[in-house]
Amino acid sequence: MRLDRNFANGRFIDAASDELIAVTNPANEAVIAHVTGATQAEAIAAVDAASAAQKGWRKLPSAERAVYLHKLADALTDCAPAIGAALALESGKSVADATNEAIYAGQITRYHAEWARRIEGEVIPSDTPDENLVLHREPIGVVACLIPFNYPVYTFMRKVAPALIAGNTVVVRPSNNTPTSAFEIAKAVEKAGLPAGVVNILAMNHATAEALCTHPRVGMITLTGSVGAGRKVLEYCKANIAKPSLELGGKTPAIIEADADLEKAARDLVASKTTHCGQLCTAIERVYVQESVHDRFVVLLKKHMSAVESGDRSEQPSLMGPLVNEASRQSIHGMVERAIAAGATLETGGRLPQGRGFFYPATLLSNCRQNMEIIQEETFGPIMPVVKYRTLDEALEMANDHQFGLSSVLYTENYRSAMKIANGIEAGELYVNRTPADPYQGFHAGWKRSGLGGDDGKHGMLEFTQTRLVVMKY
Repeated sequence: MRLDRNFANGRFIDAASDELIAVTNPANEAVIAHVTGATQAEAIAAVDAASAAQKGWRKLPSAERAVYLHKLADALTDCAPAIGAALALESGKSVADATNEAIYAGQITRYHAEWARRIEGEVIPSDTPDENLVLHREPIGVVACLIPFNYPVYTFMRKVAPALIAGNTVVVRPSNNTPTSAFEIAKAVEKAGLPAGVVNILAMNHATAEALCTHPRVGMITLTGSVGAGRKVLEYCKANIAKPSLELGGKTPAIIEADADLEKAARDLVASKTTHCGQLCTAIERVYVQESVHDRFVVLLKKHMSAVESGDRSEQPSLMGPLVNEASRQSIHGMVERAIAAGATLETGGRLPQGRGFFYPATLLSNCRQNMEIIQEETFGPIMPVVKYRTLDEALEMANDHQFGLSSVLYTENYRSAMKIANGIEAGELYVNRTPADPYQGFHAGWKRSGLGGDDGKHGMLEFTQTRLVVMKY
């Protein structure tokens, strides 16, 4: 059975304790690997190594840091089959999807490498005639990167690449559900020849994660995770006033106007909701349908949702894969049962499958109301609740009546409707006539409880910098 060791200061390190973290294939519940759990002393040593390496890394011209990132992008592409094979086993994804995720990780790494000559400061006019104000962009130092289970390879480089190009070094904690792919990335880091200590990767329990995040040399903590995890990170940040960057929960609303291409919208929404069993932060989580087309649209959704079959994607890639674990499956099923008890109509799905694997069927619920738990709380699974509305203003009000504000979707052929939602939606993103895809040249940032800061693009890269004002008298 596979056994992975932690990677720190440029090498895979021998375990300092007997703690092993078991990694389970969610498609068949088989234990596929163990990874060594880092001790608190090892986590502290990794931060110290990152801090020491950062002194030299930040002094490199950004163009030279970019050379390393391009080498890392090449290595990720070369290692994509191995990274993908590990990811497929630990996540339940198909090998093709997992390998493509590694390729996309290489692409976002190359994208951020190209910011090397575009990390710009400012010259600001002074009120005094004989001085200049110069604003510099500088690295923060050591960044702790906390990676989720759902897209762990892409998100790894989504955080690490901009941190590195800005002159920081990183200590990465992968999810304990999907750590083996992170150690395949470590092999790519070795292959690329990055200086020792610039990238450190350690699996760990919660106590060790706290020791990592509260280390006084950690200047920033970036997390993609739940609201509960975000609150915990904010507590960690308080210890040393570290900078937080949090991408948290989502409850993406999709508004379907009467003039929309209903067939396309139905296909798109079902694809969004069933990709990786609905375990996407921006997957469609609630659907608001104009009353004149409501019944017709529910029929279309039911047709497409009913056609989705679940199973082991290593055997049949076209199937919808499993949830991450049994706790997630039980939580989702409980939400569906409570929605039905509260008056929702079960159109399809909604049952616990027999057999091994953490599967749950594509589930459609109609006759939902705005105050239901299924509308107000994130499911993070293949559940689609539908609410009827009369006017676009009513739909906008319900879409905004929420704790989350990550992404949103509108289907319409009317530019006035599109502009009304674009100017009124309380979310960091709006997608018109398509479902979310997080373009890496954009800016993926949530409102409300969906987070602080953001990822991607120029603004995502600048999250990993701080400013210094130099006032020059002459």
